[in-house]
Amino acid sequence: MSPHGLRQAAHGDPALPARLEPWMRRLLGDPAACADLLREHGSPVNVHDFGPLRGNAAEVVEAGRRQGVAVRVFVARKANKTLGLVDETRRLGHGIDVGSERELLQVLDRGVPPADIVLTAAVKPGRLLRTAMARGVPVVLDNLDEALAAQSISSQLPHPSSVALRLAPEAGRGLAPTRFGEGMRTWLDFLDAHPFEGAGQRLDGVHFHLHGYEPGDRTAALGQAIELVDQVRLRGHEPSFIDMGGGMPMSYIDDAGAWETFWDRHEAAVLGDGEALTWRGDGLGLRREEGRDGARLAGARDLYPYHQEPVRGAWLEQVLAGEVAPGSTAARALRDRDLALHCEPGRSMLDGCGLTLSRVAFRKHTSDGIPIVGLEMNRTQCRSTSADFLVDPILVRTGAHGHGRGTGDHWNAPRGAFLVGAYCIEAELILRRRIVFPQGVAVGDCIALPNTAGYLMHILESASHQIPLAANVVRSQDGFARDDIDGL
Repeated sequence: MSPHGLRQAAHGDPALPARLEPWMRRLLGDPAACADLLREHGSPVNVHDFGPLRGNAAEVVEAGRRQGVAVRVFVARKANKTLGLVDETRRLGHGIDVGSERELLQVLDRGVPPADIVLTAAVKPGRLLRTAMARGVPVVLDNLDEALAAQSISSQLPHPSSVALRLAPEAGRGLAPTRFGEGMRTWLDFLDAHPFEGAGQRLDGVHFHLHGYEPGDRTAALGQAIELVDQVRLRGHEPSFIDMGGGMPMSYIDDAGAWETFWDRHEAAVLGDGEALTWRGDGLGLRREEGRDGARLAGARDLYPYHQEPVRGAWLEQVLAGEVAPGSTAARALRDRDLALHCEPGRSMLDGCGLTLSRVAFRKHTSDGIPIVGLEMNRTQCRSTSADFLVDPILVRTGAHGHGRGTGDHWNAPRGAFLVGAYCIEAELILRRRIVFPQGVAVGDCIALPNTAGYLMHILESASHQIPLAANVVRSQDGFARDDIDGL
């Protein structure tokens, strides 16, 4: 049995078992229910239960409270497109981060108050800016061209527009360069040359967005944002918050040892010591390089850290406890200035809120003898910016001898097989890691990809080949119902 109580009928080698919520264990332990969802909604189907959102967000808010800082969570809409997420976020009293005009209008149509929305889109066409400002939605300004366009629009509106300036923290001292925002000096010069008086704008905050999860980097960026707040206050503005953007870590796998074991074996395989764990030896960002002293690893892991510590609340406390000036922590600096801390986490708020079910379509071998298992889905339906999803799938017996209408026996590939998808591309891999089926796998069986609600099921999904996008269902009191987003 696996650590989450389900028969380990499929796993990687070495295994990377997912952390599962109770609702996931109940569903995956019921083959008939899984077969019914696939029969009714097609394959794949994205299954949601937003119950865990409450605890995920509360963990972050409580971490701030322990440090004496008021934290406001704006759940990133781009991480999951369902309107069920919007409704649950609104019900819990949190805000929503939007990145496009459609996201914005859908959220407003669901009754979310404009003050509980923030527009952070990387590119904001004039129509999007006008819609947000006319409806009273706060806007994060990324660059000078955008800021000038926003001033032109807001000067024509009957009410002041709420804006925040996106700061690009100065690189160095551990901080990597970023394409988001403008430097502090650039923003101060802009404010001096283009005063807000008469422009119909109110400068309510400072925003930044960093790549990566290093707590010290986030503390350093907070320090620079606090410095910008001090400077704009000297110019008569009254910002009330700093927004630290997204990128709050979560962990898909509880077992740190399993994570390290995988990397030890994978790195050895890349160096040529042992059988490859991935499709045709894919290094997942690593490669073998010959040096004076022999072979060595080059490159870097091109993957989300599917196991990491600390996460969410404990991580935020580390950020706030870090020093931004001698003798002053980030938390103290925020308290001294009566500044709230806003954030726009997506993935970590959706931890435990969804999984993807797919149906096995065929089993075969490539022309050079590699076993493959075809799924009724494509690789864009479980993919984010990471090179692979390094979490074990779960096999649910819904095919031959199960609750589905599958055919054939439980075909076995003793050394494992690779999961492939529907697109006519040679490297159409659902997962790049070899998966072992100890008792085999049958046509019609269900393969569950766990914990995919944050980014994985929606951020890159494609309808190429005119194959419909996956259906989305959300748990209600009466079972799972189709989400309204599928009708738009």
